[in-house]
Amino acid sequence: MAQAPLQLILAVMSKTKAISAGLLAGFVAAVVMTTAMLLLAALSVATPLVIIGDRLSVFIPPGPFLSLMGKVGGYNHLKQLGVGSAIAGQLLVGAIGGAIFGLFVRRTPGRVPAIWTMLTFVVLPVVVFVISLGPVLGTSYIGLPIQVARLVTLIGFALCVLLFERTLVTGFRFVTTGKIGKQHFEFTPAMGRRAFVLGTIGLAAAGGGVALARKLYRAATFSYDGTQYKGDIVQPITPNDLFYCVTKNVIDPKVNVDLWHLEIGGLVQNPATWRFQDLVGFKPTTQETTLMCISNGLDAGLISNAVWKGLPLRDLLDQAGVLSGAARVRLHGVDNYTDTIPLEKAMKPSTLLAYEMNGAPLPDRHGYPLRVIVPGYFGEKHVKWITRIEVTDANAKGFYEAQGWGPDFITPTRSRIDVPEYDSRFSLGKLATPIEVKGIAYGGDRGISRVEVSFDGGKSWRDAEIYYSGGDLAWSLWKTQWTPDAAGDCIHVVRATDGEGDVQQWYEDRGPFSGVVGLHQIVVHVTA
Repeated sequence: MAQAPLQLILAVMSKTKAISAGLLAGFVAAVVMTTAMLLLAALSVATPLVIIGDRLSVFIPPGPFLSLMGKVGGYNHLKQLGVGSAIAGQLLVGAIGGAIFGLFVRRTPGRVPAIWTMLTFVVLPVVVFVISLGPVLGTSYIGLPIQVARLVTLIGFALCVLLFERTLVTGFRFVTTGKIGKQHFEFTPAMGRRAFVLGTIGLAAAGGGVALARKLYRAATFSYDGTQYKGDIVQPITPNDLFYCVTKNVIDPKVNVDLWHLEIGGLVQNPATWRFQDLVGFKPTTQETTLMCISNGLDAGLISNAVWKGLPLRDLLDQAGVLSGAARVRLHGVDNYTDTIPLEKAMKPSTLLAYEMNGAPLPDRHGYPLRVIVPGYFGEKHVKWITRIEVTDANAKGFYEAQGWGPDFITPTRSRIDVPEYDSRFSLGKLATPIEVKGIAYGGDRGISRVEVSFDGGKSWRDAEIYYSGGDLAWSLWKTQWTPDAAGDCIHVVRATDGEGDVQQWYEDRGPFSGVVGLHQIVVHVTA
C-alpha cells in the first residue's frame, strides 16, 4: 500500500476521529502484543504478565496479603486475578497509548519520524521494564542460568513492544488513509471498511491469544497448588503425588537439565559452577525429613514426609571456601524465588541438596532437578529448582522475608488429630468396639518423645502410642482408643512433647507471621 504522508491524511480529520482511530489501532496492537507474550509464555519465556506479580507481591505485607487472598477465594484465585488484571491493564494502556498517538500525529506538522515512535513505544517501555522489574528478570521456566534468563526475558519483551509499535503505526495509517479520487476524506466507506478489517485482524489475534491462554491454563499450577495431606489416608511416607504443595508460580518450571547448572558465589574464595552429573558424583546422603508450610493451620494438611537423597550443602561450601564476614546463605530458584538460611544451618550435615524423593527423581512440582532440604525450618526455606547459592552477610533477605514473614522460621512442635474427623457422630448403642483416634506429631529437627490426648477439652490427659517414629527430622504417627462414657459433645485435644522435653503449647511472644502455634482440637458428637 502506498503510504500517504500522515499530515495530508489528517489535514481534515477531527480530534474525535483521530482519537477513535488511535484507540482502535492501539487496542489491536495491544491484543497482538499480548498474544505474542502468551506465545512466549508457552515457550517457557518469562513475560510481564506473570513476573509483575512476583515483583509487586514483596511490597504487600503478610496481613493485607492474607486478607486479600481471603477476599478473592484463595491463592489460586489471587494468581488468576493478577494475570487477568495484567492482561486487562495492558490492553487498556495500549488503547490509551494509541489515542495519544493519534492526537500527537494530528497536531504535529510534518510526518512523525519512525525514530520517535521507536523511542516512545519500544525504548522507553524497555527502560521502564528493566528499572521496575529488574530483580525478577532472571526468571526461567526451563532452567536457564540467571544471567542468560535475564537476557532472554529482555529480548522477548523488546520484541513484543516492537510488535506493538509496528502494529500501532501501521494500523493507524491503514485506517486513516481513505481516498475517493484524488481527495482524502475523514469519514468514507473506505475508512469504515479499513477499520473493520483492522478490527477483524485484532479479533483473529485475540482468538489466538485465547487458545494460548487455555493451553497455559491447563499447564498452570491451579490443579495442585494447595494440595493437602491429612485424614485417614496418612501414611508414614507420603507418596510423591500426594505430598503437599505450595507455589507462588502460575506455571511451575520444567527444567531442562542439559541447560541447567548450579552456581556457587558471593563471599567465597572459589566461585564454581556445577552440572547435574557433577553433583550426583558426590557421596550421597539419604534421610527422612518432614516439610511443613509456614501457613499450615492447626487442622490443615500442608505437611508431608519423604525420604530424600542428595548431598550435604556443606560439601559444596567447603570446596568454595567461605570468607570471613559471611553470615547467611541466599538460595535462588530458576523461578526467581529466593530465600535465606543462617550459614551455621547451611553447614549442618542434614541440610541437603536433594535430587531424589522417595527413590525417584524429584517431580517437577517438587523442584527437579535439585532442591534444598533444611530440616526444622518451614517449607519456604526448602527452595525448589535451585540454580544459585550465594554466601552473603547478615542483611540478606529472601522473597517472603522481604514481604514481612517471620522473623522466626524454625518450626514449632505441632500435632494433629486425623481420625475421627471434626464433627464426627457416633451412637453409643451401635458401638461394638472402641473408637480409634490417631494423627501426627512433628517436632521440627528435635523429634517427638511423647504424645498425649485429652477427651475432655484438656482437663485430663493420657498417653497415646507412637506407632511410627521417623526420627529427629521427621514426624511421628500416633494412635489410641476411646470409648465414650456418655452421650454428649466431646472435645478431643492433642499435644506433643519434642525430643528435648519441651511440651507443645501456645507461645505468646511468637509473631503472627512465624507460623501458627497452639493445640489442635476437634468436637465429636455422641448420641445415646
